[in-house]
This record gives sequence, structure tokens and C-alpha cells, in this order.
Amino acid sequence: MTHGARTADYDFELNPSRIAQEPVEPRDACKLMVLDRASGRISHHIFRDLPTFMHAGDALVLNTTRVFRARLLGTRPSGAPGEVLLLRQLDRDRWEAMVSPGGKLRPGRMMTVSPGFDVEILEQTNRRTRIVRLRVTDGDIASAIERHGHIPLPPYIARPDTALDAERYQTVYADERGSVAAPTAGLHFTPSLLDEIARRGVERVNVVLHVGAGTFKPVEVDDPAEHVMHEEWFEVTDAAARALTATRERGGAIWAVGTTATRTLESTTRDGDAFTATRGDTRVFIRPPYTFHGVDKLVTNFHLPRSTLLMLVAAFAGYDLTMRAYREAIDGDYRFYSYGDAMVVV
Repeated sequence: MTHGARTADYDFELNPSRIAQEPVEPRDACKLMVLDRASGRISHHIFRDLPTFMHAGDALVLNTTRVFRARLLGTRPSGAPGEVLLLRQLDRDRWEAMVSPGGKLRPGRMMTVSPGFDVEILEQTNRRTRIVRLRVTDGDIASAIERHGHIPLPPYIARPDTALDAERYQTVYADERGSVAAPTAGLHFTPSLLDEIARRGVERVNVVLHVGAGTFKPVEVDDPAEHVMHEEWFEVTDAAARALTATRERGGAIWAVGTTATRTLESTTRDGDAFTATRGDTRVFIRPPYTFHGVDKLVTNFHLPRSTLLMLVAAFAGYDLTMRAYREAIDGDYRFYSYGDAMVVV
């Protein structure tokens, strides 16, 4: 059996001290590991060096989704604490959500976030999430979420969210509200770095994929083919599709910033080199072996073991080069996960 075919192939040990708990300041000062697929060479840089690897005529694809304050903390009728993580809106006041403690927040139960803001648990789904109703008596629901909700930091960031996270766990180009996790490869970009990339003749192309909590879900089955992906909503507009098609026609490279932009591009309808405006839900699970059609270069972070994100990187860079890079990152004091350092695969 080939390397990378089983979930266990993506295991690695990481000292918890290497999991970044705070963002680097400034954003583009983090380390950047560069993987060259053609030569197998690994080199080490700073993220602000990224433009030197790009060429006029290339396209930089950014996921402009905006993280919202999806984490609701409250109390149950007993006075004990509870937590509801909103995943996606179903209609005006109903959402799919994850809850904790799951054994206590069963259908029929309530949790109070603040006076006049309650969460009613309606039903349990077949994937063990909940359908909940948000009951707000003072103002509209969206305002209540933004006023009382918390930034949904990943579970491996072992501290409460702060005012700094409201800014830093968000890309500088975030626009359309809808994600419960940041597209973290984009966190390293600054306005000045984006300006420098534009001055080099690289076209910026915006797409949207609203990141769901499934992005953190480890693959728990031995055969990755049996893993069920949560759906995530994406959109590639007609203008974006035309820009991507023009990039292909002029021989430029398409740079995907992050696994979410990659999954968006690989979910987009194409006819040869022509991209078509596409929107809807995607469940695409990219793992070795996989032939990429919409991505030439990948900017990404260092991901959790046994994760679908790590498998996507292995499909793009090659399993052996990816795992060698991770060993080098561990030996070289790279910082891991959402607030950690970056990798680019060329």
C-alpha cells in the first residue's frame, strides 16, 4: 500500500509548546517554509518574502469570508455553564450548532446567553450536531450574536478570546460574514504586502468559502475514504471565473491562499482552462492521489495530524515531501496551527 493511503500515515508528535497561542506581530513576520516540488528542496524564509516567488501574470486567490462571533457561552436552568457553537444559519432564527455538554443540552433544553437572549435546543441531527432556535427579545438576532458571542478560537488555543483576537483572527481582507474558523493562511497578509504583490503584476481574485467546524474534525477512520466531510458553502463569481480563465490563457500561475481557497477552486466548474461562475455547497475531500485542476501554487499553514487539511497538502506537494517538511518544521522551531507559521508549495 502506498504511503499516505491510511490515516495513520498522517500522525506526528508535537510538543504542546509549539502550538502558537498568540499571533506574530506584525502579521507578515512569521516564518515561511518553501517546498519546491520539482527539486524536492526545502528552504526557509520570512512570510514577507512571498512576493519574490511570484511573477507578473500570476493570480492570487483569497477567501474573503469573515469570521463571526459564533461561540455562545451561557448558563443552563440549573445554573451550570453551557456552550453553543453556531455552524450555519438555516432560516431566520434556526441554526445548526455544536453544543457542550452534549449530554445536558438535549432537545427540549434551554441555555441563557444573556437577559433576553436564549438558545432553545430543538433536535439532534444524524451527525450529532443540534438544530437550535435563537430567541432574542431585544433587537435582531445578528446584532445579539455580535454583541454577546465570542470569537470561535480553535480548541487548541488554550485561553479565552480577547479584543486582540477580534482583529487578528480575521484576515485584513475579510468581507462576507459566515465562517466559524478563519482561513488561516490569509492571516499573514498585510495591506502593504498585498500592495507589493499587486505592484509585481499579480492579479488578486476574491472567492468565498464559509469555513465550518468540520475543518477541525480529525479523520477517525483508518481508511480516509470512509471519512464524511461536512458541507461548506462557496462562491466563485463571474468576474472571478473570468480572471482565473485569463490567468490560464496568459500562462500565469494560480496561487491559492489556504486549503479553503484550494477546495473552492477544485469545486468550481471548469471546461478545460475555462472557469465558470459556481456557487453552492462543497464536500470535496482532497487527498492522495489527486489531480489538481485549478491550483498551481499553495500557501498554507502547518496543520493538525490526521486532518483532512494535512492530507490536502500531501496531495499537492506529495506525501513524502510533505512529511519531510513537517519533520523539518518540528526540528526547526516552527510554530504550528492557526496562529503559527506558514508554508508555500511551488
